[in-house]
Amino acid sequence: MATSAMAVSANAPSLTASHGAKDNGPDTENLQVDGGAAESFIAEKRIGERIKHLRLKKSMGLVELGRHTGLSASFLSQLETGRVVPTLRNLARVAMVFSKDLSYFFESEPQTLFRVHRRKERVRMPQTGADDPAYFFESLGYLVPDRQLDPYFAEFLPMKPGSTPRAHQHEGCEFLYLVSGVLEVRHGETPHRIEAGDAIYFDANTRHSYVCAGSVPAQAVIVSLQHPLTAHSTGNGVRSAAPASGRIRTTEPLTIQRKVARTG
Repeated sequence: MATSAMAVSANAPSLTASHGAKDNGPDTENLQVDGGAAESFIAEKRIGERIKHLRLKKSMGLVELGRHTGLSASFLSQLETGRVVPTLRNLARVAMVFSKDLSYFFESEPQTLFRVHRRKERVRMPQTGADDPAYFFESLGYLVPDRQLDPYFAEFLPMKPGSTPRAHQHEGCEFLYLVSGVLEVRHGETPHRIEAGDAIYFDANTRHSYVCAGSVPAQAVIVSLQHPLTAHSTGNGVRSAAPASGRIRTTEPLTIQRKVARTG
């Protein structure tokens, strides 16, 4: 399986094929480590797959990872596919790039991500920074660590006479599905009236606001994705926004996310 060997400590009983162990610990003088058992142990830890997962999560190529670690892209490729086994020194280089401990590569496999957000357990929060909030929202993803998108349930109240909607903007894009009621979404200087069952997807870098346009509250599901956007030209010469690198930007969250973060 492996063309390169990892140094294995002689006092690692988990890699032992046979030894004269006593109740108070292994007899290190008679301890022998079977090479096949060591490779099997390493294979079970799926070190290569874990390295590839970390690299792709950062949208990092093999060449870029090689620059950070001093290892060749060819070696890293073989490492990720399990054709070679890293020395502890090389594994430590990779771990430091991703701010991980060496133990990360030997811990038990993490559980598959699955979270249920019960309606009765959600926290209803008012519009951030408004004395008289025009809407309330509930995070639908607060139990998910390092989440890549932020879903919300929002309820927009009928606009009071003389009130002015508060516009905001943030990096990335936003999706809104209107469950009930009528809503006016202003994107830049253009208002858009949507009704129950309508959905919109827009560049959130542009200032936008929401106004309940009916006599009853409007309810919507909103998903915010914090990808930085970059402009590019379409076939008709119009400049439009698109994800720049696929990396998640977490340093400047959506206005309403800061409120949720205190309760999550």
